Amino acid sequence: MTTSTTDSAYLNFPTLLDPAFSPSAYANDLVLATNNPSDTTIDLSTPLSRVLFDAQEVDTHIDTLTTQYAGPIIDITQSKADASAAVLETVEAQVAGLKESYERLQREVVDRWESAEQVRLVAERLVEALRLGRKVLRCLQLARQLESSVAEGRMVGAAETILDVREVFTQDPHIQLDRVKVVASVRADVLVPMERAVVQRAQGVVKEFSMSGLLAATAAGQSSASSTNPALTSTYARTEETKSRASQAIHTLYLLSPVPKGSKSTVSEANEGRSFEPTLLLAALTSYLQISLSSSTASLARALANLPGLDRTLLEISARCQNLVALETLLASLQPPIHPSLPSPARSLDEDDGDDSLTPANLLAPLLRHLDTASLPSYFWRSLASAMPPRVNEVLNKGGSTARTLRASRDRLREMLRECVERGSRLPGTSEGRRTVGEGAGGTAVANWEREAAVMVGSVVGSLGR
Repeated sequence: MTTSTTDSAYLNFPTLLDPAFSPSAYANDLVLATNNPSDTTIDLSTPLSRVLFDAQEVDTHIDTLTTQYAGPIIDITQSKADASAAVLETVEAQVAGLKESYERLQREVVDRWESAEQVRLVAERLVEALRLGRKVLRCLQLARQLESSVAEGRMVGAAETILDVREVFTQDPHIQLDRVKVVASVRADVLVPMERAVVQRAQGVVKEFSMSGLLAATAAGQSSASSTNPALTSTYARTEETKSRASQAIHTLYLLSPVPKGSKSTVSEANEGRSFEPTLLLAALTSYLQISLSSSTASLARALANLPGLDRTLLEISARCQNLVALETLLASLQPPIHPSLPSPARSLDEDDGDDSLTPANLLAPLLRHLDTASLPSYFWRSLASAMPPRVNEVLNKGGSTARTLRASRDRLREMLRECVERGSRLPGTSEGRRTVGEGAGGTAVANWEREAAVMVGSVVGSLGR
């Protein structure tokens, strides 16, 4: 105990145990303590001996304490080892239980989930294959149905089938039907040609629309004076057949007109009649009207240069205008068919009345709006009149007997033109001069044709007076 105290007093424990202890500073202090700072020679043996002595003393002190307290140290170490072993045993048991739980979770959850995921993927692919198969079958059925409708001449049924085909191809965009070879072949070899044929057939029916019996009646009158001649009678059955074929063609072109992509139009847009423009129908009707105008313009110009044929030419022009009157009446009586990509046919604002009353929509309104006119006969006569002055001036500029005869026949020509307008403004099969103004399905309004007659007379006879 005395040695321990002496050693403790001899060793500078506070310095050695200080957390901020610096070996270099400690060595420097020993050198300065054993040497004169002003001396040029430095003796390192003394501080070195001191350091070695201190190290030996520390080692001796450690051996003394270890020998003196070996039993307690061993007991403490043993107790810590036993505690560590107990903790390790407990932790190992917990780890074993955790490992067993994980293995059970792997077996009962993860493995089953992986199996279920594989089953789910297989089921999804089977469902996709089933949907694709159904669509392929549906496409083939529609192709067969389309062939049957075209063969039987059912244009509206064919158009509805074509819309069903379009719906099949547009539904579920992620199902790519075109990647199926049989579908791609059927679409290229059957569906597309059939759709083109249906459109062309409908356009041909519109192009050939004719309900006027003026030419037939005149030809029959020249061949026989008998009123019972069959050529004088336009049978009811024939008229109804013409209307039926034209109605089917018009509905077909309406249905097959391209619909803008996007969501369906709102009810207000449908009510205002501006939600959908049947471009195929408008193009066919406009073409029919333009052909009538160009034919009438050319034939009237030729007749003015050859007056003996003027009666026949004016009769043809009246017949063309009567066909327009009949077409206008037919369009006014037809409501838009139900289109799967559009809202149900709604009621449109009556622009003629200028109020908020609603009237049933018809297929005449889009055409009148497209032509920016109130009546097809009025459009016909005014367009024909606007095209005639240059043709009349051309005949007059050539001079000769034709120009003199034309000027001399001014009064007769005026009456013939007025009679032509009056005759052409009638509905086929009627004797009262009238023109139709769209007022809904089948609606007609009697209107005077004097203004159109004056315009026509002015365009032809007016040029003769200058």
